[in-house]
Formats: sequence, structure tokens, C-alpha cells
Amino acid sequence: MAEQSRIIHSVIFTLKHPRESAEAQQFLTDGRRILSSIPSVEQFVVNLQVSPKNDYDYGFSMAFADQEAYDAYNNHPLHVAFVAERWETEVERFLEIDYVQWG
Repeated sequence: MAEQSRIIHSVIFTLKHPRESAEAQQFLTDGRRILSSIPSVEQFVVNLQVSPKNDYDYGFSMAFADQEAYDAYNNHPLHVAFVAERWETEVERFLEIDYVQWG
């Protein structure tokens, strides 16, 4: 197996707000603005889920250089506050997947 390094962190989620509502758009905008400002975050992307194979609505995806960078993100005050103030109150359900790039 390849040496662990770069991590891709993805969450797909459904909000308590109606899909593509003003409240949902604000959540996505704030998420991008706040989370992408954390120094260790690379390649932050907001996605609109379109596959009929699942019923989640949105996705955030970002990359980290290594486990240390990922840990710095998880413990960063902006991430902690976003989770407590927005994620826990506005997200109905989610699936989190962390990948190590292989090969």
C-alpha cells in the first residue's frame, strides 16, 4: 500500500432547509467562506448532488496535505464553531468519507 499522505475529506448532506432555498444557499456560502479560510484547507468545493442513486442534496469536499493538516482543520476554532453553530443546527443528516489517495 502507498504511504499515507494527501487526504480528501468529503461530506454529503441534506439540510433542514428546502433544497436550493435562500437559507440553504446561505449555509453553503457561509460554509465555503468560513471553512476554506482555514489555512490547512486546499481545494474546497461545494457540490450539488444530482445522482438518483442517493437522496442527499449537497456536498463539501476538500483536501489536506497530510494527517497533521487534517487534524489542524478539525481542531481549528473556525471549524469547531461552524460545526457547533451551523452544522449541528441546520444539517438533517450526512455521510462523511475521508480518503487517502492511493497509488
